[in-house]
Amino acid sequence: MFSTTILTPAAQRMIQTFALLLRKALMAAGLILLLGLLGLQIVHGSVADPLKLLLPAAASIGDDSAEGGNEAGADASATALTPRMQSALDFVSRRYRVAGEALQPIFMAAQLAGHELHLDPLLIIAVIGVESGFNPFSQSGYGAQGLMQVVPRFHADKLPEEAAPAAFLDPVTNVRVGASVLRESISRMGSLEDGLQQFGGATKDPARRYSSKVLAEKQRLEQAALRLRAV
Repeated sequence: MFSTTILTPAAQRMIQTFALLLRKALMAAGLILLLGLLGLQIVHGSVADPLKLLLPAAASIGDDSAEGGNEAGADASATALTPRMQSALDFVSRRYRVAGEALQPIFMAAQLAGHELHLDPLLIIAVIGVESGFNPFSQSGYGAQGLMQVVPRFHADKLPEEAAPAAFLDPVTNVRVGASVLRESISRMGSLEDGLQQFGGATKDPARRYSSKVLAEKQRLEQAALRLRAV
């Protein structure tokens, strides 16, 4: 049996007051530590190292991702377009009369898909220009939808499980799926021109008009990007 100690009300109030003061002291200490870290940022010009002291797991993730090399990281950047892609965006914005803000996620999706699938992102942009003229809600009589005119009944398996019924009308989703279909077509047919012909449903056209149209559009994008970057 253990004896039970009964505290008087005055003693209980004293303990509660002490606990409150202890909590406030810990909060003050945390604030002082934060101000110290901000001071280090001002002195050294970077907050990365102080944050690593507080967030070792996040620092580890960042270090691991950097091992792939600066060039790959720049190509796969999810926050900024390359100068080449930005120049092409400016050209498309003027040519198709589409707001640059609306084109930004489309070009970013093309840049990321190109990096992942080893495709020139300007080829993806050229296909979008030919297929839909950058209208994300475009639909053909055959049922092809979106920027890259993907046929849902043939490529629903490429959507994520949580995708909405109208996912092919989402610009980013459409570009990702369409680029994957394009990559498969090129690999299956063995060449860029033949792959484009299959993607455009024109494998029986000996003149290869579809692939010629896409490659001509890509050349215009390349030339415009070079001109704008030279300015």
